[in-house]
Amino acid sequence: MSEPLSDPSASPATADPRTSSSGTALLDRQLVEQPVEPGDHERYAHYVRKEKVLESALTGEPVIALCGKVWVPGRDPNKFPVCPMCKEVIEGMRAREGGSGKGSGKGSGAGE
Repeated sequence: MSEPLSDPSASPATADPRTSSSGTALLDRQLVEQPVEPGDHERYAHYVRKEKVLESALTGEPVIALCGKVWVPGRDPNKFPVCPMCKEVIEGMRAREGGSGKGSGKGSGAGE
């Protein structure tokens, strides 16, 4: 004869689902989400000289982007779209220097 699948004397309310003999297990995992602050959808990555970004990281002093925005960088610029004004300025500078005006499209700091 066959054996029962589970212990009939164990009530479902007191049985631990992780150690149950029913053949199923409960998987525990933590969901890690990137915090989103108000206004994140309005933020851009701005063009700033790398030396200025590094200096700001050490001193906490704000930087000035090509578009004129003043802020203290603190976010990953790859997570934000490039500021349209900064992009226009950098392309104009590259065109005057004889460059193609094309680049990676990423700035050196994210601002609000």
